[in-house]
Order: sequence, then structure tokens, then C-alpha cells
Amino acid sequence: MTTALAEAELAPLDAAREILRRTFGHQAFRGLQEDVIAEVLAGRNALAVLPTGGGKSLCYQIPALVQPGLGLVVSPLIALMTDQVAGLVQSGVAAARLDSNIDLDERAHTWRRIERGELDLLYISPEGLMQPSMLDRLSRTPLSLIAIDEAHCVSQWGHDFRPEYRMLGRLADIFPGVPRLAVTATADARTRDDIRAELRLEDGREFVASFARPELILSAERKRGNLEKRIVELVTARPDRSGVVYAGSRDKTESLAEALRGAGVPAVAYHAGLEKSVRARRLEEFLEADAAVMVATIAFGMGVDKPDVRFVIHADPPSAIEAYWQEIGRAGRDGDPAEGITLYGAADMVWALRRIAERDMDEVAKQGQAKKVRQLYAMLDGVGCRAASVRRYFGEEGVEACGQCDLCLGTVETTDATVPAQKALSAAHRLNGRFGRGRLVDHLLGKTKEPSDWETSLSTWGVGQELSAQQWRELTEQLLFEGLLREDPNDGRPLVGVGDADAVRAVFRGERRIAMRKASGRESERRPRKRGRETAPDLGEADRALFEALRTWRTAEAKSQHVPPYVIFHDRTLAEIAAAKPALRAALERINSVGEAKLAHYGEAVLKVVGGFAA
Repeated sequence: MTTALAEAELAPLDAAREILRRTFGHQAFRGLQEDVIAEVLAGRNALAVLPTGGGKSLCYQIPALVQPGLGLVVSPLIALMTDQVAGLVQSGVAAARLDSNIDLDERAHTWRRIERGELDLLYISPEGLMQPSMLDRLSRTPLSLIAIDEAHCVSQWGHDFRPEYRMLGRLADIFPGVPRLAVTATADARTRDDIRAELRLEDGREFVASFARPELILSAERKRGNLEKRIVELVTARPDRSGVVYAGSRDKTESLAEALRGAGVPAVAYHAGLEKSVRARRLEEFLEADAAVMVATIAFGMGVDKPDVRFVIHADPPSAIEAYWQEIGRAGRDGDPAEGITLYGAADMVWALRRIAERDMDEVAKQGQAKKVRQLYAMLDGVGCRAASVRRYFGEEGVEACGQCDLCLGTVETTDATVPAQKALSAAHRLNGRFGRGRLVDHLLGKTKEPSDWETSLSTWGVGQELSAQQWRELTEQLLFEGLLREDPNDGRPLVGVGDADAVRAVFRGERRIAMRKASGRESERRPRKRGRETAPDLGEADRALFEALRTWRTAEAKSQHVPPYVIFHDRTLAEIAAAKPALRAALERINSVGEAKLAHYGEAVLKVVGGFAA
């Protein structure tokens, strides 16, 4: 970059930093935010992969406020659009949305604001955007940028492929010269390549942040006995906290919610089969509550920014590691500790693979989706750190164990399987990648039907008697997930071969040990100690009383406006206020997340609450 160009880009960045401080109340950008924003402000396209809770939205919201024109945000989730617009309005930003829940009068009012140049950000679904009438009106509107949220939806290799997203590649021709930013929380290398190709972002820079979520405490357990009873046990062991339970069907969401209510838990079901008004009311109840449980279908994604979700429980597993990380990531968005718990079983995996086989897509895509399912279950049933496994899946290197998941804490019994792993790797090498997993297992057990003389002459024929067929299948899955074995799609008949050569050599040299679950081992019946509602950390008794008073004020204010409490102030902000006890507006303004608009709207009321305790 030349000096002149660097200076030209510095002024918009200074404006971006000022908006960050004055509008959003933050003193500095986090992670890759500033780099992404600088790229967009320079008029260049980009792809940004930032973790859930990593501040993706600011990467397009702030450039839209710095530059003249309307910032267009494409999102597939009405709930997410509603949430973000509500938060922006609280911060004094002129934002609106156009979706199927907007009536004609409000739609006409929004267009008048657009035509008068009064709107900074407009949220819209991909289907709504690509309507000819919509494109025609927007083509006459100066745009500052186009942001494509949840960009993984464009890829058939992603976990949430939506065909309508493929249409968005046309935006490059319809709005030439308008910078386009694709953002997502979860995309592996193959998915990122597909996003760039489909959205025509080949010339754009790629920003990929760490997928680390240190506030998340992960665990998984095999399904045993009555699932409904187990979910009730898990939720009631976490009283007075907000949580999300994901289930695989509409009926199951209703039955689980009913069971939880029967146990005294304020729970509601949420799925696409509900009437819009019912769904909207239930979502509002969940967002506005300090402690409530939403039981939702996995297929019906909940794009909500509720920061104080303390646990996410999968009653049924998601479709892939991408979906797992995104759905688990609904918890702990405020940075405080939160839990992600997944229940899974062999029947779940069979069902997921059957659904893929029945889909109307080409065989290569089916193989890719099936591989993702197997990788998810290999992680869930594995013995390595869960968080580290997820991060390696997304391509991170030099990843260390989290030290806090169930596997790191030793709640799953394991046994050294280095020797069996060496046998499996040696067999795959000698079979020369000519067979699938089932044949590899049969070979190790010496049970291949009508084996050839060549096969029985191999030194690995029948050497695996120490493990059962099921254990060999589990170990094979684990070796595939760890990259020690690889799978060639082979037109729908996957063949297993040896994977990363350096890693395989390390196993044979004894430099890398392989552990697997004990055959007779049972998952720990791990229960968290019973705790009340999570409150602000590191607060003394007096400060905690002020914190609770501020929460009471916030709840009343939120109810009067019919908005979620967290769009007014997050708990963390209230905790900072309780600790600092500002007596003047200038002192309150220095608190994180207290921007100018919120200071003007709520400053006097907050100072009054604080003053009552000071007196």
C-alpha cells in the first residue's frame, strides 16, 4: 500500500473508531474487526469468518455509518434481523428491516425513509432482495455496501445450504462498484472456497479468526434410557438461567417443553409449524426473560443475539461440526462461562445419513455432507479435547487442549489404543486404499468373505482379535477424524487409505499416542453443582445489590418498550456500573457499551438508581 493510499484510508478508519466509541460505547476494536472494516471502507470485497460472539455485525454496521448511502444487509433469519435492528435503534442508528412480518404501512414508511436518505442500514432476506421489483427500487438507491450474513448458506459444502443464496452472486453485476462483504461464524476451507466462487468474491481478501470460545464448557454423552427424563435432569440442575434445548422434530420440541414446564421450568417450544403470531410472542417472551428455556428445532435456526444464554443442550445432535459450533455458540455471547451439552446415539447418525441419501443433490455433494456427519460423531464419541478438535477441523494449527471440557477433565474412561491404531494404519497401507471401512475391519478380524490368497498372505490379516468389530469401527472413525486415515469418495463407495504421512509416522514411532474409550466404560453421570442465576462476577455484597437494582430497572424499561433487556444494557455493562458507581454523566459515559444515544436515553435514570445506593 502506498503512503498516499494509507493516508486516504486513515481518515475513514478514524471515523470508524469514533463511531465505535460514540455510538456503540466501545473503546477499541476486537480481533480482526478493524482489518475487515478497513478493507470495506477502501471499497474492496472481503470474506470474514469470525466466531459467534466475535462482533461480525460491527464489520458491516460501522462502514455503513461512516460512508454515505444505504448499507444493505442480507440475512436468512427474521429473528436475527429483528434482534439486530432493535439493538441498533437503541444505539441511535437509523435501521429497519423488510421481511414477511412487516405490514404494508410499515413497509411504505421504510421506503419513504430510504428515498429521503434517512436510513443507514436495511436488513432483508435473500428471497426478498432478489425480487425484480426490489432490485429495481434499490438500483436507484445509493448503496454504501452489501453485507451477506450467514454466508455459509451459499455453499453446498456448508451445513445449512440454502439454494436461494446462490442467486446473490448476481449482485456483482447489478451493483458494480459497491463493496460486498460476506460474513459467517463457521466455514471450513472448502466452504470458504465455495463462498468466494458463488458470491464472486475471488478478488476479495479472506479474514479468518480463531474459532476459540474459551467461555464455553463442552460435554457430550451417549443417549441411554429415557431422553425426556434426562433433559429435565440437565435443565433442572441449572435453575434460574436462560438456556436453549435443540430437538430434531416439532413434536419433540412440544413434548420436551411440556415436560420441562411440568418440572417447574419456564419453557416454550419454538418451530416453523407455529403460527407467526405465536412464534413471535414466544420469541419475545424468551428474549425478554432473565431466565427462560427455549426448546427449538435444529432445522429452524434461532438467529438471536441474547447474550446471557448460559447453556445449550442438544437433545438431538446437529448435522455437522459447523452447525454444532454455531448452535452451541448461542451460549455465552456475553463472554461469561456457559455450557454446551450434546446427547447422541448411533441411531442419530444412521438417521442423519439416511436423510442425506434421500436429498435431491448430486452424489459428490452427498458424499461431502455424509463425511461431515461422520466427523461430527467421531468428535462426539472421541477422546481428544472437544474444543481443540473443533478448532483443528476448521484448519487451526498449534491448538492446545481447553482443559475444561468433559474429556479434558477425565470424565470419560479411555484406554491406550496406539497398538490397535498401528495395526489399522498398517492394514490400510497394505490394502493400498482399495477397500472401504467395513472391509478394513473384516480384514483385521480375519472375517472377509471369500478372501483372496493375496489378502490372506498379508501380515495384517486377522491381527485385530483384541477388539470387537464395533470397536474397530469406532477406532477407524477416530483415525479418519484425526487425519491419520483418509477417505476417497469413489463415486459413493468411499475407500479408506492412509492419511497424513508425518502424523502416521509419529504413531508408528510411538511419538503420538492414540487413546479410545474403554469398551466397558460408561460416560460420567456428570452433574454441575446446583447454582442460582449467574450474576455479575467479582462483585461484593453492596455492589451486587446495586447490580440487581439496575437489572430490575432495566427489566421494567425493556417491558415498557417491548424489547429484550440486553438491547438496553448487557449484564456486563450493569456490573461495571455497579462497581464504578458513577455519580456524573461524564463518568457513566466512560463505561463500556454506554454510547451517546444510550447516555441520552437512560443516563439520568441509571444515575438515579446509583445515587439511591450512594445515599
